[in-house]
Amino acid sequence: MSVRAPPPRTAQRGVALIVAILLVALGTILAAAIAYENAMTARRGTGTYAFDESILIAQGAEALAAYGIRQFFQGDPTHVYIGQGWDKPVGPMEVVPGVMLEASLEDLQGRFNLNNLVKNDGTPDAVNVAAFTKLLELLGLETKWAPMLVDWIDADIVPQNVDGGEDSVYMGQDPPYRTANRYITSATELLALPGFGRDRYLTLAPYVTALPYKTTINVCTAKDKVLDAYLASGQTEFSASAGGLDKNRASSPGCFPTLANYQAAFGNAKAWGAVSGKFGQTSTYFRLTSFITVGSAEFNLYSLLYRDATGSVRPIQRTFAAE
Repeated sequence: MSVRAPPPRTAQRGVALIVAILLVALGTILAAAIAYENAMTARRGTGTYAFDESILIAQGAEALAAYGIRQFFQGDPTHVYIGQGWDKPVGPMEVVPGVMLEASLEDLQGRFNLNNLVKNDGTPDAVNVAAFTKLLELLGLETKWAPMLVDWIDADIVPQNVDGGEDSVYMGQDPPYRTANRYITSATELLALPGFGRDRYLTLAPYVTALPYKTTINVCTAKDKVLDAYLASGQTEFSASAGGLDKNRASSPGCFPTLANYQAAFGNAKAWGAVSGKFGQTSTYFRLTSFITVGSAEFNLYSLLYRDATGSVRPIQRTFAAE
């Protein structure tokens, strides 16, 4: 019987070396993984703390804005106009060490309210549809988007005209979806219209908003093209010269244009009578934009503030993205 010779010592040393290398590599991987997880946990904790702190700072900005709105309402409950003080931005200011705040307030009733396109009974508001159509023209956009948006909001499933669109249009999209058939909560719903696209939205967005139906337009703060949208076809009283309306408001001691000034632009009582109930000289809806910097982290909060008949102001909606 033959006896098997033991393996050379050099082979045994080679196996031991490989095992040692593997153990060192495994230990290094485990140590790196633990260090990475600890770093990510600390980073997540820092981010969560910064986010919570930014929300508290933004809520403080809301309280400051509410106080300012109450103050000018007590001074003049019948007018909201550029130059009262509420329209001046705040900051950048250091709230606490390492935390900066910038805030600005806008009167949303200076924009065209998209929900005014459809009445409470679900039928189109002819005056507002015509105004929105002209607003699209003034901005160089196709007028077909007016009936498309009406069909998106109204309760029926019958297109307004050949340019309209109900479920049959949207079910052909990828992915398919249905029309909302109710009032919208954000102007960003314009992007749901097939083919509307980001470029058109960025052009139209500064002039429109989504507020409760029948909210009036404040002539004292309305944008130039919004005012012109209700005038006769081809008439551009306020947007004819770039920045002209802003200059007139800067030099005016109060509201400009007043309801009387705006009425005069219509030229006759019949034309004014058709739109007079859609305008006013005061506002109840404001949007507060808060930009908070905590260290290297940046946060935005958009707050919709509502002022009731008593002058009390409260936030009714908060979003982290602008309309």
